[in-house]
Amino acid sequence: MGVLQKTAFEYRRFDAPLGGEIVGIDLSRPLDDAAFARVHEAFLDAQVLVFRDQHALTPEQHIAFSRRFGELQIHVLKEFHLPGHPEILVVSNVVENGRKIGLGDAGRYWHSDLSYKAEPSLGSLLHAQELPQDDGDTLFANQYLAYETLPEDIKRQVTGLRATHSYTLRYDELRQKSDARNPLSTEQLAQVPTESHPVVRTHPETGRKALFVSEGFTGTIEGLPKPVSDSLLAYLFEHSTRESLIYRHKWRPGDLVFWDNRCIQHLAVGCPPGQRRTLYRTTVKGDVPV
Repeated sequence: MGVLQKTAFEYRRFDAPLGGEIVGIDLSRPLDDAAFARVHEAFLDAQVLVFRDQHALTPEQHIAFSRRFGELQIHVLKEFHLPGHPEILVVSNVVENGRKIGLGDAGRYWHSDLSYKAEPSLGSLLHAQELPQDDGDTLFANQYLAYETLPEDIKRQVTGLRATHSYTLRYDELRQKSDARNPLSTEQLAQVPTESHPVVRTHPETGRKALFVSEGFTGTIEGLPKPVSDSLLAYLFEHSTRESLIYRHKWRPGDLVFWDNRCIQHLAVGCPPGQRRTLYRTTVKGDVPV
């Protein structure tokens, strides 16, 4: 297990609409309860929490730290699980011996991870393994602020509405754009039925309201004619990803980034052709949105 770490680390908020970093902590060693409580508090405050210099972190330790926050969810694309560690989804554009080692087009549309599940993700923890020399940034958008800055008439309009979330919404479109994904099997499709969630959800820990729709997974607003649903969703997608709501994360070697899927959307900017990028992701199960 190793010696428990005490609370001697620093939490710094970014000069951005969200986000912060923790410096002076080694996640390859277990945290004592007081240290973990401080980390949890910082996570809720920042929404996106960056742990710097986690060079020594093994997959087993990554999984163990993630489990401190709850049960882990296993991604439907089992062909991209880290061998021996199904809790970890490999996000990578690397091809070895003619085989894609990971999901190469993850995050091409704004989304909240696993919002298409009945109990969507609490949060995701993404650990840098190999980074490109250029770009490869990730954008995060604050959905508390997205809700709070809605015009009052739109707030009233969306209150109480529900929307469908589907993993397959853009799957075929992504497959046509690249060869990063295989067709889903009947077994995989059965794991990702369409789900319904509130357009505005209340965060179960902070009590704050956040928009909970995304272009990546949200298909229709229930009970509205399709033209009305499409128009309202288009407005919400644009409003919720405005530049004034965004923190742009520029990855450094050793970064582990933990974000709150209950109040955050994110988008991968992309990796320049010919440059390698590999990251390991765990996903913590959340609860039913209300």
